[in-house]
Amino acid sequence: MQLVVITGLSGSGKSVALAVLEDAGFYVVDNLPATLLGANLSFLRDSGYTRVAVTIDARSGQALRELPPVLDALKAQGDDVRVLFLDARDDTLVRRYSETRRKHPLADGERTLEESIHRERELLEAIGERSHHVDTSDIAPNTLRTWVKEFVGIPAKGTTLLFESFGFKQGIPVDADLVFDVRCLPNPFYDPKLRPLTGRDREVVAFLDAIADAQQMLADIGDFIERWLPCFRRDNRAYLTVAIGCTGGMHRSVYFAEKLAARFGGVATVLVRHRGLRA
Repeated sequence: MQLVVITGLSGSGKSVALAVLEDAGFYVVDNLPATLLGANLSFLRDSGYTRVAVTIDARSGQALRELPPVLDALKAQGDDVRVLFLDARDDTLVRRYSETRRKHPLADGERTLEESIHRERELLEAIGERSHHVDTSDIAPNTLRTWVKEFVGIPAKGTTLLFESFGFKQGIPVDADLVFDVRCLPNPFYDPKLRPLTGRDREVVAFLDAIADAQQMLADIGDFIERWLPCFRRDNRAYLTVAIGCTGGMHRSVYFAEKLAARFGGVATVLVRHRGLRA
């Protein structure tokens, strides 16, 4: 079994790290009491799970002292056990709590926020000495996501490109990241022979292939996506939806979506959807 234990200070990014692992296919358990780790892992192992991630924090109190021997026993039996300790400066944690207005988990009405943070550090000291430390004070959430993937050994996955054609008559797709308007190009709709066809049909394809402006716009859109796709990948985007719109969503936008999908099919995972052709 591969076990990743995420611990550390409240407000340091544990939820962000756990979400990364959940997206990578780990079975995740949030805020697991330290005393229940062994029993939970036995159950999950018997159920066939091989990758598990848990967050254990200071709410386990003095039971945290029992955690190191449990982890040592798991390593001794051959499990891949990794402990990630997320930390941040006190002033950063205070600022984050002030921004979210959330209550610190150790705040009991008698401790101030600063005192709760100091108490949390004391409780986590033993497990912190046996962990890989990451200070999140000055890093963005996306940087933390990348570091968590590297720490666990999760292979980087490329951004899936979704090319979606649509008609402006029905409105812009709500999931669109990039929107391109091709209504300025000649419309096959006004050719009686092409009107009942779509941008997938060879007659419409030949019509638009012969228009210089259509080819220039197609190249410009493709070059833009090619230039900025690495930036979206660094931003840990799972999907990048490129919406291409024409008037009715039947001819020009369908043609562009298909052409762009063919261009990027060799360098990325590509999906194509045609909103106007669903009926």
